[in-house]
Amino acid sequence: MKKTLTKDMTTGSAWKHILNFMLPLMCGLIFQQFYNMVDTIVVGKYLGVNALAGVGSTGSINFLVLGFCSGVCTGFAIPIAQKFGQKDFVSLRKFVANTAYLSIGFSIVITLATCLPCKEILMLMNTKDEFFQEAYSYIFVIFLGIPAIVLYNVLSGIIRSLGDSRSPLYFLLLSSAMNIVLDIVSVQALHMGVAGPAWATVISQGVSGVCCFIYMRKKFDILKMSREETRPNAHYMKQLCSVGIPMGLQYSITAIGSIVMQTVVNGLGTVYVASVTTGSKVSQLLCCPMDALGATVATYTGQNIGARRLDRVQEGRKVCTIIGTVYSIFAFIVLYLFGGQIASLFLDQSEPAITAQVLENAKQFLLVNSALYIPLILIYVYRFTIQGLGFSKAAVFAGVFEMAARCIMGFVIVPMFGFTAVCFSNPAAWIAADIFLIPFYSHIMKKLEKQFSLESPVSAPEAIAQ
Repeated sequence: MKKTLTKDMTTGSAWKHILNFMLPLMCGLIFQQFYNMVDTIVVGKYLGVNALAGVGSTGSINFLVLGFCSGVCTGFAIPIAQKFGQKDFVSLRKFVANTAYLSIGFSIVITLATCLPCKEILMLMNTKDEFFQEAYSYIFVIFLGIPAIVLYNVLSGIIRSLGDSRSPLYFLLLSSAMNIVLDIVSVQALHMGVAGPAWATVISQGVSGVCCFIYMRKKFDILKMSREETRPNAHYMKQLCSVGIPMGLQYSITAIGSIVMQTVVNGLGTVYVASVTTGSKVSQLLCCPMDALGATVATYTGQNIGARRLDRVQEGRKVCTIIGTVYSIFAFIVLYLFGGQIASLFLDQSEPAITAQVLENAKQFLLVNSALYIPLILIYVYRFTIQGLGFSKAAVFAGVFEMAARCIMGFVIVPMFGFTAVCFSNPAAWIAADIFLIPFYSHIMKKLEKQFSLESPVSAPEAIAQ
């Protein structure tokens, strides 16, 4: 095993481990989000408001499907992190092998299940005729590229579960540069319309995934397997699915509420769709450190629960809460001062009247959301800690709370108060999820403290399930 590549977070300073792991991951997510933003900027600048609205109208269904894929891949990495913390490297390798088999199967099934009924899905979402074709052209390509997206997410998740958050960053830097070039070439030189940026995203993700695969094979001695370790194993697959599928469903359940809101916004017209698209893209960029914080606490918690170190789990949660709170305040200040200028990067200035209206709405959306980022931080910290502990099934209920809040906002509040209510829909969902997550985390920790005091040889999540 090359010790310089893996990182054991079960000993030493929690602050140091968390920051050292989080910062490269955050940079990688920013670059990943950056080339997603470039897609939107190129579409908005060169193809117009209708094209921008078309791409934006697919945001929630994109989140539903790709969020499920991302959640499953993240879940698959948690048992690997736990076995790394336990120093059970034989089981670790068996989990990695069976993760590969499951990822191939999920990729094929999800791709077919989304590409075939793609037009019907957009119709059900009340997608307007003026940007329907643009929406279809973009999201169909994204769905077609699901195997490439899964490849990167599952392999980078495995690498991070071993404590290495730097290597995936380097591959994303490469793919980000490739994505930018392909965006511009596909739109301006090849005249591919909105399908061009979609292909650029898929190809870039695929390149990142291939780089991760080559790197893992060459650099991680800990992953070199015997023939016995590579065999499909129903027991390991069951354990992986018991963590991965609930995490994927959690994202999807949350996305159902987002689809409700997107459907409501689609009904408000092109200007409001473009406004939410613009605001959401800026917000997604500012939320990258939160995503990194969540992935960090999941890996940190997974390793430490494997080592049966509840004290370090508690310490890590506190450290991440402090980091997240400080960042939330910083993000609000940035958007308060510069939100309008950042949002304007997405807009074509050739239609000043429409652009001004879109920009004003986007600024309102950003300020309301960023003023309430602290409840969002608590979701990331508590939900991913719970998942790192191995309780993914229970964490799904947080998504149910988010979905319920968005449905109430979409069906009841937005018809009464219009776009202002749309701006408050995300914060309402965040607060609703926290109402479940924080008490449930306290309940889990009490159960684990009692279980560990008995010194049971059974793993904590399995013991409580019994």
